[in-house]
Amino acid sequence: MEKNTRPYVVCHMVSALDGKIDGEYFKMPEIFNVRNASNEIREQLSCDAVLYGAVTMAETYAEGYVKNLPAASKHYDRKNYLAVSDVRNFYVVIDIAGTIRYEGKYIEKRGRPKSHVVVVLTENVSDDYIAYLKGLDISYVFAGKDTLDCEKLMTALWDDLSIKKVMISGGGIVNWTFLQAGMIDELSLVICPVTDGGRDVATVFDRSPCFSGGAPVAFTLKSMQALPDSGVWLRYEPNNRQK
Repeated sequence: MEKNTRPYVVCHMVSALDGKIDGEYFKMPEIFNVRNASNEIREQLSCDAVLYGAVTMAETYAEGYVKNLPAASKHYDRKNYLAVSDVRNFYVVIDIAGTIRYEGKYIEKRGRPKSHVVVVLTENVSDDYIAYLKGLDISYVFAGKDTLDCEKLMTALWDDLSIKKVMISGGGIVNWTFLQAGMIDELSLVICPVTDGGRDVATVFDRSPCFSGGAPVAFTLKSMQALPDSGVWLRYEPNNRQK
């Protein structure tokens, strides 16, 4: 039997029929019951940690973005820091440039359970931001020198925090990045019976404008289930997943 070296990773998303994961359609009463079903599915998936990109975290769960940080009084070694925590739920936040503002090391919002924040940085982040996180006793891990190393991150979550199952919930660029790295084991996709049509709205998977390249990925359907009010829950396995 092969020994596990990383968590099982499921990308769980809600989208319109045209693949949009944000937009005016989220306010439509026609999808209220579908969104409730998606929240129930989140619970069923029983993940230890939820992973978000910087924009999703800053604009939905954290306190926006930091401004005019004071200069750090010292240089910090690029070593992981894990704060003492009284919960086993985690928000893993991809913020390689160090931009997000927090109130403390826990977040409890939008009906989600109290969760311990773990900020994912690269080694070129500023000492000023590391000092800021330390001042709030917020955990952080390094995953790459200049760009995100998805596999290194997942190994750290497994080894250092004993996280066994991670839910990735966007945005589209983060989803695409981990998909390209073969780090997604399952796509759990809830489809709402509406369209958005927005041209500048994020989709389930978006290539980053900062990085060219990347290849299309095929998926194998594992199951499908009808949801209330014409919604659908699809479960796929990416054919490029690293086992």
